[in-house]
Amino acid sequence: MSEPSGSNSASALLPVVPFLKIPETGDPYLEGHKCQDCGAVFIGERDNCSSCASRDHLKPVRLSNDGELYVFSIVHRSFPGIEVPYVSAVVDLEGGGTVKGNLINVEPDPEKIKMGMPVEVVYQTAPRKDAEGNEYLTYYFQPRG
Repeated sequence: MSEPSGSNSASALLPVVPFLKIPETGDPYLEGHKCQDCGAVFIGERDNCSSCASRDHLKPVRLSNDGELYVFSIVHRSFPGIEVPYVSAVVDLEGGGTVKGNLINVEPDPEKIKMGMPVEVVYQTAPRKDAEGNEYLTYYFQPRG
């Protein structure tokens, strides 16, 4: 993993999505919001719980880096400049939270990927900069163990 810079300089890595947090000290992490009434965990900020309809009772929570592959798709056609094939995945994280991302470090072959397989979140510098030259920190999933 490339280490994110703690400063606000032009060379600091920016999070690729708002729920990817890069603290000044410590490791990056994914943030969810947990309902204090029913315990449901969601990605992204919200005012109302989609599970129990509780209002204003969601608190930020650091999500686990360990999870289980819920579903995947092997992508063979994509935008120009995006290398294919790659594995698009949805992962259920331990303790709550369901996150979409790419599965890496495994062959894009259905025989090598199994629903329910244990995975972990890894953080890396995104492969491209934006038009202004900013670099981003992103996350992927990889088989655990």
